[in-house]
Order: sequence, then structure tokens, then C-alpha cells
Amino acid sequence: MLQMKLCGDLVLRSKCEPVDNITPELLHTMDEMVSMMDAQNGVGLAAPQVGFLSRFLVMMDPDTKTVYRMINPQITSYSDEKCTMEEGCLSVLGSDNLPVFSNVTRPASVIVEWTNDSGERVGAQMSGLPARIVQHETDHLDGVLFIDHLSPVRREMVMRKVRRRK
Repeated sequence: MLQMKLCGDLVLRSKCEPVDNITPELLHTMDEMVSMMDAQNGVGLAAPQVGFLSRFLVMMDPDTKTVYRMINPQITSYSDEKCTMEEGCLSVLGSDNLPVFSNVTRPASVIVEWTNDSGERVGAQMSGLPARIVQHETDHLDGVLFIDHLSPVRREMVMRKVRRRK
């Protein structure tokens, strides 16, 4: 059973290593991550959030309900156009045990490439919510949290809510 790592756990601040082999264990872990993401009403979950320092993630397009299982994802292009939206994270919880949200500005669209379950390299252009989700989740693979994109004042406001939880 996977366990969610929460803000303050050093695994969330570690850079992940590429996945060399697609094993049955990796695929099973990704299945569990999809179930965990669904159970917590999330739209994305990256390996470090469940304690693995490997470059893989799962995410769902909330509009189409398409689930992406990405191994070694890499964003190869970012749009110049920016978009500000509210973001939260299953690893950044407040005193009510729910994600804390704040507005984050990110590129509006991206091109992302990854290896799928079958070992094939695939890619997609994503915009809107899917672009935001894949940027948020790939940040996790580099030890970056959404709060790192906030101004110092906004970040402190979020962290005050997180600290109340403890």
C-alpha cells in the first residue's frame, strides 16, 4: 500500500532518476497511483509523492477523463503565453487535511514526450488544465513544489495553513 508523502518530507525535494526498465513492479505502482489519485479526487500524482525517486507520474485530463501514465516525461517546449490558475497538491495539506490552493502562473501550453507502458516514446501538445497538470507533476520529479512558484508573501500564507496541520 502506497503512502502519500507530505510537505516537509525530503523525498519531495529530491531530483528523480530516469527509469531504466519498465518492470511489472513499476506498472503495478502506477496502477496503485491511479487508484490513489482517484480516491483523493486528484488529477495527478508523481513518484516522489509516494516515496519513489524515479521519473514517472500519472495524471488525468479532467475534461476527457483520459489517464496518462508517463515514464521519463520531458517537456520539450513551453508556450510564451502564460495563464494563471488556482493550484493545489495532494502533498500540501492544510489543517482540514485538504489541499491548500493558490494562484500559480505557468505557460498556457506545452509539448511533452514520455515513454508509455509498452516502452514506446510518445508525445502530445497539451493546453489548459492538462498543460498545467503535467507541468505541476514534472516539477515534482525535479524536487519542485507549486509553492516554489509563489511570491514570498503568498508562499508564507500557504505554509502558515500547512503548519497549522502539524
